[in-house]
Parts: sequence; structure tokens; C-alpha cells
Amino acid sequence: QVRLEESGGGLVQAGGSLTLACKPSGRTYSNDYGVGWFRQGPGKEREFTAAIDWSGAGTYYSDFVRGRFAISRDNAKNTVYLRMNSLEPEDTAVYYCGVHWGSTGWTYSYYHTYDIWGQGTQVTVSS
Repeated sequence: QVRLEESGGGLVQAGGSLTLACKPSGRTYSNDYGVGWFRQGPGKEREFTAAIDWSGAGTYYSDFVRGRFAISRDNAKNTVYLRMNSLEPEDTAVYYCGVHWGSTGWTYSYYHTYDIWGQGTQVTVSS
């Protein structure tokens, strides 16, 4: 059974940076999958943050992180990264990565398009 392993969360001061990683574990047969990062802040609903297609050529961002966050993938390592720069206290949230298997039928900003989710990693930004 495939699971998603997330890492890289932590406590950082405003203006700092963190890099999150998302890696499927178990038997994955190809890199033909899209990955999305969503976040859920205290008292808020889960919201789309960033996504990347199977090739890495297609990247997508929400308005509130565009220009500050960068998503990338290393298919040789079967890992997707979310580099977060210029962090703000408003970025404090649990960050979840999700995987959509295959290259079709993927609506990257739609939560229910993802087939599996990680357990989440906490990011806390202090002012």
C-alpha cells in the first residue's frame, strides 16, 4: 500500500524559509502522478497552495503564495519539494500533500481530485 511521507515542517521566524518534502513510500510503478500541497490554518478550511504535474513542467500556485513559494520535483528520488520563502505568520498551518495517480482527470486546486494524502506537517511562523 502506498503512503505519503511528508517532512520539513517546523518553527521559523517571519521572513525565514522552509522546504517541505513529499515522498510516496511503498510500491509506485511510475512517476505519472500530480502532486498538490494544501494547508489548513487554525480555524480555517483546507486550502489549495501549490501543485505540480507529473513532468514538473506544469506548476500552479495560489495567489497568496505566488512569488514566495516554489514547487519542484525530483523524479529520480520520487520526491516533491515545496520551498517556502518570505514566510509570514499567516502561513502558519498544517501542510498536506496529496497525489493524483495518472496524468488525466486532475483538477489541481480541487481537494477531492487527489487519491491519497499525507499525515500533514506543521509549519509555524512567529512574528
